[in-house]
Amino acid sequence: MLSNIGIPGLIIVLVLALIIFGPKKLPELGRAVGQSLKEFKKSTKGLMDEEKENEEEKVKVL
Repeated sequence: MLSNIGIPGLIIVLVLALIIFGPKKLPELGRAVGQSLKEFKKSTKGLMDEEKENEEEKVKVL
């Protein structure tokens, strides 16, 4: 979906974000998005590790 935007579309989105949120709020917004992505990756990795452990336990039982 995002691959269809292209450079001009990305520039338009960034300019609109700058206009809507202003130069003072934009770094805070970016930081919040970054922290959210970091937490999402951490949670996803935790789920994948649990799934892997469960599969290894099933193999040991067999």
